[in-house]
Amino acid sequence: GGYSAGSGQELPAYDGASLALSGDVVVVTLNHRLNILGFLDLSAYGEKYAMSGNLGTLDIIMALEWVRDNIVNFGGDPGNVTIFGQSGGGGKVSTLLGTPRASGLFHKAIVQSGSMISAMEPKYSRKIGIEVVRILGLQPSQVEQLKDIPYRTLLEAGEKAVDRVRKEAEADGIQSLIFGWAPTIDGIVLPEQPFSHNAPEQAKNIPMIIGTTLHEFSASTFVPDLRNIDLKKAREILQEKYGNKTDAFIESVAAVYPGFRPSDLFDIDTRFRQGALLQAEVKVRQKGAPVYMYLFSWESPVLDGALRAMHCMELPFVFNNVFRSRHMTGGGENAQRLAEKMSRAWINFARSGNPNVASLPKWEPYDPGTGATMIFDNHCRVEYHHDRELISFILEMNKKSIN
Repeated sequence: GGYSAGSGQELPAYDGASLALSGDVVVVTLNHRLNILGFLDLSAYGEKYAMSGNLGTLDIIMALEWVRDNIVNFGGDPGNVTIFGQSGGGGKVSTLLGTPRASGLFHKAIVQSGSMISAMEPKYSRKIGIEVVRILGLQPSQVEQLKDIPYRTLLEAGEKAVDRVRKEAEADGIQSLIFGWAPTIDGIVLPEQPFSHNAPEQAKNIPMIIGTTLHEFSASTFVPDLRNIDLKKAREILQEKYGNKTDAFIESVAAVYPGFRPSDLFDIDTRFRQGALLQAEVKVRQKGAPVYMYLFSWESPVLDGALRAMHCMELPFVFNNVFRSRHMTGGGENAQRLAEKMSRAWINFARSGNPNVASLPKWEPYDPGTGATMIFDNHCRVEYHHDRELISFILEMNKKSIN
């Protein structure tokens, strides 16, 4: 959860037994330090703390080293390791692709709804560390005492520090989806931004799957009044965001999704999709291993369809756990059929770097020229630049890439 919360066991979907049984693979989940414990940058206080802003990342690297050294005892192949993660986990995969210490520890990578284009800038992560020390009433010579402070007290000080420094960053024009507790550019663990301009050289020969869900943080899921809104009212609300470009936005959505309903104007994700496209494009420019792009658009019937294709919805399908996660998926036959296809694609990719499977249409590698994208739904299909008009409109509105 955004580098701040969660675990490798928190969702029923994460159980790896189904993948292991159906794919002759070994599934490993791991835990690591989060929030202030994993990403408090104290590098302003000397060489001893030079890597402190990336302790959570170093934990993951240690877990991968454990896999390298021990997985053969569980029937695994240390020479064929795939890392995959969703949301914050996708950000961690993105980060590891640019972390020299992780080089050689994995051979394929999957980023689900979490393309991390840029990490924390040290200018801000160090300020957060300094502010934490100040809030706790410690002098620079007393930094070592942080380890004796109760976790809750430490976390509360950290949240205050993040809020204060975020305001400063926003005044500087920084707008980031994740700010505060996240990997930082320390020149050691993470030498530079992983995907903001170019893909890391060490990622060149690593095949990738990159994708998002259609609705991610669907507004109507959380605001019931939007579910049955009419177009007139939707246009009035959208005027606040798009002004005289409102009709152009609606036309862009209509061009991409004919027959759209007004709630789609609030629900269809463009932010995560932008990041995924940018990450894929800079990776393809390396002219190395292929990238496969997907969009998960299957909508859950649970709660009368209120969940839509929301953030995390693809997880039960990737792990082939739709019945185990029936509170999310409903556990029906359509869901089960899609889970078998999607989980098999992930297994095939882990095995060979190619996700193609007989039950799916041919999944072509992504190229910015063609925009080939696998649409995962009851009817799976490959589409080409299907939402280019909408994404171009959003980019033009923002005049910048989303971090």
